[in-house]
Amino acid sequence: MHILWLVKTTLPQAAVACGLARASDVSGSWLTGQLAALRTHADLHLTVLSVGKTDASGAADGVDYRIVADAAAFAPLLQAGAFDLVHIWGTEYDAAAVMADAARAQNLPVLFSIQGVMRDCAAHLCDGVPDAYRHSGAVWHAIDRAVPGELLDNMQANFDALASKEAALLHDARHVTGRTGFDRAACAALTQSARYYHCNETLRPLFYTGTLWHAREFAAAPVLFLPQGNYPLKNLHTAIKALPAVLAQYGNAQLQIAGWPPLDKGPLLRPVIDRMFPYKLYCKRLAAQLGVAGHIRYTGPLDASAMRQAYLEADVFLLPSSCENSPNSLGEAMLLGLPCVAAAVGGIPSMLEDGREGYLYGDALDEKALANAILRVLQSPDGGTAMGQAARARALRTHDAARNADDLIHIYETILREEHK
Repeated sequence: MHILWLVKTTLPQAAVACGLARASDVSGSWLTGQLAALRTHADLHLTVLSVGKTDASGAADGVDYRIVADAAAFAPLLQAGAFDLVHIWGTEYDAAAVMADAARAQNLPVLFSIQGVMRDCAAHLCDGVPDAYRHSGAVWHAIDRAVPGELLDNMQANFDALASKEAALLHDARHVTGRTGFDRAACAALTQSARYYHCNETLRPLFYTGTLWHAREFAAAPVLFLPQGNYPLKNLHTAIKALPAVLAQYGNAQLQIAGWPPLDKGPLLRPVIDRMFPYKLYCKRLAAQLGVAGHIRYTGPLDASAMRQAYLEADVFLLPSSCENSPNSLGEAMLLGLPCVAAAVGGIPSMLEDGREGYLYGDALDEKALANAILRVLQSPDGGTAMGQAARARALRTHDAARNADDLIHIYETILREEHK
């Protein structure tokens, strides 16, 4: 069984096998865990393809890797490869549509993996952000064309375009795999007659072994950890609004955010930069207005090892996003046993049981509910240890590498049987 994977980013294994600089494992490399588990299936031959800056190829551990600079190479590659099935990871990027067309032209079955659900992400991208920050004038758009910033109207247009691409791609899909009730419902709404296959994710290998989280004596200085805060869907603004209530009980609490802080090139350029990065400006102003700016710290970008350590040094994991499908960061926090607080949106309730494995709150924009959930963890006699342990047990089942690999192999076999009836 020869399967071609199309992935959006170049995986670290691909970069090494192809003799390129190692790709970052901050984003997307949860696929490396699935890839490692699949290598144990002797009857499976995998080719992993991505679009990059240059053509390259290589092989490692029984997997062939191809990087192409132009998606026009897809059709000749399929013609020469004798593939049985094409598995496209993600549904909203241009190369996915090109590959789907090329595969169908050669009567190859195509399986789509739903990652996020762009329709819903686009609908909730700027929830809770005042209109004044969501729209920029012609001058700022002209500057943005020369020196790109993060104008929210541009970001919204981009998300809307991705949602349209997703809808077009899934409209004619025959085989779709996902992992939550949320993406299953999206599949039913966006496709005409696709068969949906459930298959959970395998996360980054580093999070399955080694030291686990344990409660610590934080006194008045608990650490709240937010894995992403650079665009409004991740809802940093509501976390900032929740801070005063937490600080009223724990005066030295700190909100740590993975990623770069707002760009600052000094007082002369600050007004221009602020206007070009309106969401960061809104969060900065909000923190100053509420008197919590001194309690917010950005970690800088974190690779897998540093991210793991950041989880272990936190007291509560926060995921107040306005929309998510099955966020990898939540799964990783659960695997380590870190107590989690999350908005009950999208597929999150499929991952975490409220009150037993963590705390969910109903409205992502409800800062009082978020603060109350945080305080429930911090004030629990065991510091959230029992919930963290229950979450870890759940995550070990959900993200079991061998089982997920077996499930995916079964999906491939089922599709091929159906296609050859």
